[in-house]
Amino acid sequence: MKALVIEKPNHVVIKEVPYPKPGPNDVTIRVKNVGICGTDIHIFLGEFISPYPIIPGHEFSGVVEEVGGANVTEYQVGDRVTADPSLFCGHCEFCLTNRGGNQCENWGGALGNTIDGSMAEFVKVPSSNVVRIPDTMTFAEAAFIEPMACVVHGMNRLQLQVGDRVLMFGAGGAMGQQLIQSVKMAGASELVVVDISPDKLEMALKWGGATKVVTSDKVNDELSDEYYPNGFDVVIDATGIPKVIEQAFGFLGKTAKYLQFGVTPIGSTVPLDPFRLYNKDWTLIGSMAINHTFYPAFHWVKEGRIQLNHLISKEISLEETVDYLKGPRDPNNLKVQIKI
Repeated sequence: MKALVIEKPNHVVIKEVPYPKPGPNDVTIRVKNVGICGTDIHIFLGEFISPYPIIPGHEFSGVVEEVGGANVTEYQVGDRVTADPSLFCGHCEFCLTNRGGNQCENWGGALGNTIDGSMAEFVKVPSSNVVRIPDTMTFAEAAFIEPMACVVHGMNRLQLQVGDRVLMFGAGGAMGQQLIQSVKMAGASELVVVDISPDKLEMALKWGGATKVVTSDKVNDELSDEYYPNGFDVVIDATGIPKVIEQAFGFLGKTAKYLQFGVTPIGSTVPLDPFRLYNKDWTLIGSMAINHTFYPAFHWVKEGRIQLNHLISKEISLEETVDYLKGPRDPNNLKVQIKI
């Protein structure tokens, strides 16, 4: 079969590789759509934990091509599906206490991150990870369920209260726009979004439910104590930029929650006054990837709670993905999907 293979950092090719024959508990999926994630870029650049060579791709949808054996009874050839790429053990302390998944002690990684993924004509997946999609859901929409599951985990960690006033830094890519919509759906009364891009801020107003948008250069003027003397109940960073994170801490009100959703470079540091953390009763929260949130994300997408199609900037071929990974990439793009 044809696949995109990152053979080593900064070296990617399209080549013929063996068809992934399913094991007794697996299905092999004929891939239809694959979303390109920032993690895929990091893998190409050698900035992630991935081994090489590797076929990337963990946001995908397709059709069941082959069922591995008698152990797999719930899926048939031709079923339209997507799949949770996570590979965790299910029997360690963290898995058994609902803290596992992303924190599994025996974490096996994920499809496209540590084992071959979906930027190929076919991908092998444990049947327990597969989710059947309805005919009313497009393959493009189904490829959004994995990033949506990351958003759902973040929202579960945050435990937003109805009526909370929220400030979010980063309208960013498709993930940021999905998070904005989710904050609205979860009951925020006020949602102020900050970004450098006027176009992405306009999208946050039109589709995401932002009540106010501010360009980065106007933050000190438009979010000053004169207008927000008590700060915000919730502050979210979706940029992963340490300087922005440092700035974000300054808008936490009394008893506020802070969610770190954006991914920072490893080893980054941000100054924080621990007296204010103590004195203001702040809660600092991290959110990493997925934690048994694929099905809730599926249901949100299936019921149309989150609008997705406008987030697809373009579709490209597997061959065109080689140049896309090498860059340069248009910073105005939201989600780019591969159509196979």
